[in-house]
Amino acid sequence: MFTLNRVVPWGRSFEEYRRMFALSDADLQLKILGCADGPASFNAEASRLGHSVISIDPLYRFDARTIRDRIAVTYDKMLEQARRNSQQFVWAAIQSVDELGFIRMRVMQAFLDDYDLGKRQGRYVDAELPSIAFPDKSFDLVLCSHFLFLYTEHLSEPFHRSAILELCRVGREVRIFPLLALDGRISPYVASVVEHLGDSYEISIQTVPYEFQRGGNKMMRLRPLSCSVGLLEDDVQGVAYAGRAPCGDITHQERHQHEDDGDSRESHRIGRSNAIDHR
Repeated sequence: MFTLNRVVPWGRSFEEYRRMFALSDADLQLKILGCADGPASFNAEASRLGHSVISIDPLYRFDARTIRDRIAVTYDKMLEQARRNSQQFVWAAIQSVDELGFIRMRVMQAFLDDYDLGKRQGRYVDAELPSIAFPDKSFDLVLCSHFLFLYTEHLSEPFHRSAILELCRVGREVRIFPLLALDGRISPYVASVVEHLGDSYEISIQTVPYEFQRGGNKMMRLRPLSCSVGLLEDDVQGVAYAGRAPCGDITHQERHQHEDDGDSRESHRIGRSNAIDHR
């Protein structure tokens, strides 16, 4: 069961999303789903610019005051952890822990200022993987930030496959960032996802123009095969992957053929979606 006392709200900005997911101007004209957005300001800023974004997160079952209070409880602890683990980050675009705190609070305030309006407009939706209530191919592009792969210790391999299949069901393209687990290593589930889903999806690992967590500068990109082989653009730990035929999309019914028995329906229980800047 999702509980607020396990949530650590930590939001990222529109500009950070652009770099994390290598979003082009053309990408931003698409209908976008942000998965595990938490208190990011991506939706608020994108909507002000006239873009179409819906964000999902179980955090959105709470009201703005409750989320604000939770931010106040966890904020100082987050900065203290960033100070203790400062060597694990790249201090370039963000140059100090104090600047990190200022930026994150500004982002989360922008989210809170937009939250009530966004809820009324249907832009912030209470939903959690591995099952979300949108029709097949509702979105052109699905973005998942700091959730899948990051929580390798907490969320099983079958959960990851089931969750990614669900994102592929509702979107025509899926991008996941970063590929690191909390220990700073590439999640072993990256190779597993490619192995199990490569028959139906073109899967590539791409370097992006964003790195704060040291080594966290790659995203996974998944698209349905269109009768051509999709090759990996970058090599992750020396392993090259390729998508293989057959072609076509996977529907809600068909995706279950890819899921293992057992805990593939494990719920997102770790309590937060838009992850912290430390590990």
